[in-house]
Amino acid sequence: MNKNIELGVVNTLRIDRDTDHGFYLLAEDEDDILLPKAYVTEDMNIEDEIEVFVYTDSEDRYVATTERPKAMLGEFGYFEVVGVESFGAFVDWGLQKDLFIPKKYQKIPLEVGMKFVFRVCKDEDSDRLFGAHKFKEFIHTDLEELGVNQKVDIIIREKTPLGFKVIVDNKYEAMIFHNEIFEDIWIGQKKQAYIKKIRSDKKMDICLQKIGNKDESKETAIHRIEKVLKTNGGELECTYKSDPELIKELFGLSKKNYKKALTELIDKKIVKLDVDGICLIK
Repeated sequence: MNKNIELGVVNTLRIDRDTDHGFYLLAEDEDDILLPKAYVTEDMNIEDEIEVFVYTDSEDRYVATTERPKAMLGEFGYFEVVGVESFGAFVDWGLQKDLFIPKKYQKIPLEVGMKFVFRVCKDEDSDRLFGAHKFKEFIHTDLEELGVNQKVDIIIREKTPLGFKVIVDNKYEAMIFHNEIFEDIWIGQKKQAYIKKIRSDKKMDICLQKIGNKDESKETAIHRIEKVLKTNGGELECTYKSDPELIKELFGLSKKNYKKALTELIDKKIVKLDVDGICLIK
């Protein structure tokens, strides 16, 4: 149970009393908050402890909901712009009340229908949540606690000529280069990845596969080729000479890793190679 009510995150609070407007919930410090009737369910009872997300209503009062936003305070999410005013824009972040994006936190003038990765922030002066498309001030540059091959959570932020910019652990900026991507990824996607390199400019390069374990990489490649063959009737028009883009599209592998794994499968007499392609040996 929360000691006090916290804005922008999930709180565990106790149901204190029932009213015409809904349940009032208490924190340990006896501060209370309304859970509107729309979110009250038959299995909720007085004295129960329940988990709710806390944000502000149209009059800037704290209010609870059993719904969850696409991202909470301090997190990044992929939201669509649903409204634009002279003073800012509004995005759909998964709750009944849209998230406000002030003009000063817009990288470009936002228009309805646009989709970007935004950060959920809190204005300490007004005690309100807002979204930021311009969020450089919130990015951490102290990378001392991070290490190569460390597993991290990422959200794909933006595509560039070099690759994809990503946000790491809701704190850091990083890049995944095109020539190291062997699967379909898209803006707004959340994944687990690995730190490949920590650079002197206080940024880092990210890899979608764990590096430094050749045996594991080879076994993964072998498994992928077998799986794709099985889902395609055991045969594919693909050889050592196939185009790298075709190999990437079919197996999510680089041509180099594909050739190594294919050789292993042929040597083990699992796969047969002929002029037209490869097939599973039954």
